[in-house]
Amino acid sequence: MYMHMERLSSLHVFLFKSPGMNISDIIRSFLHLFFPHTCAGCGNDALHQQQLLCLTCISELPLTNFHLYAENPVHHLFRGRLPLVNATSFAYFTKDSLLQHLLHEFKYKNRKDIGTWLAHRLGEALQESQHFNKPDALIPVPLFSARERQRGYNQSHLLCEGLAEKWQLPVLPNVVVRTSRTQSQTRKNRIERWQNMEGKFELRSHTLIEGKHILLVDDVLTTGATLEACGRALLQAPQVTLSVATIGFVTR
Repeated sequence: MYMHMERLSSLHVFLFKSPGMNISDIIRSFLHLFFPHTCAGCGNDALHQQQLLCLTCISELPLTNFHLYAENPVHHLFRGRLPLVNATSFAYFTKDSLLQHLLHEFKYKNRKDIGTWLAHRLGEALQESQHFNKPDALIPVPLFSARERQRGYNQSHLLCEGLAEKWQLPVLPNVVVRTSRTQSQTRKNRIERWQNMEGKFELRSHTLIEGKHILLVDDVLTTGATLEACGRALLQAPQVTLSVATIGFVTR
């Protein structure tokens, strides 16, 4: 009760000291007091209703700018493992970082708006690149069906939808499927991660991608084992070319 009275008092002072405000401004100010729109990064409430992050948090995102270079660390990671046309990640992912917080909220707290925002930023970056060839279609790295039902959505699929809004490209979510549940990759090394993912993806509809340039999309790139296993399944389709893009690139 005290908090509500304090907010009402603040509103009274604010309104009567702001004679130039119109009725729309007053309504927006009133709603903001009781239903503040906060930054998804730091929680600051000095934020326009249409913004997801404050300017400070946006400036703190450690962008990789890999999309500006045909040869970059993501491309190098897959060299000799997976033939790629292009490869990129949007930002560096480190422990306890802003990006880790945002992706955790997106994946596990139903903050789909965060995924859409990140996908839009990635899409804008790729559109501006002279080195990243526009694909014909977008494919998300699939989750095992039981895990997707439990979570309620596949974060990679939502990222693809956000990219599709920028590029006006089709999203093909059922071309490749994950055939079994896999153990968590978190505490595994590179070899163990590959062994954990080997044979876990199956190409179901090669006719939809035959002869096409496909962009395979995931949230975070660590060792590349998941993208490699999924990419190998996709490359079983005739004359397919492949690129990969993720939001986060794990640094050690």
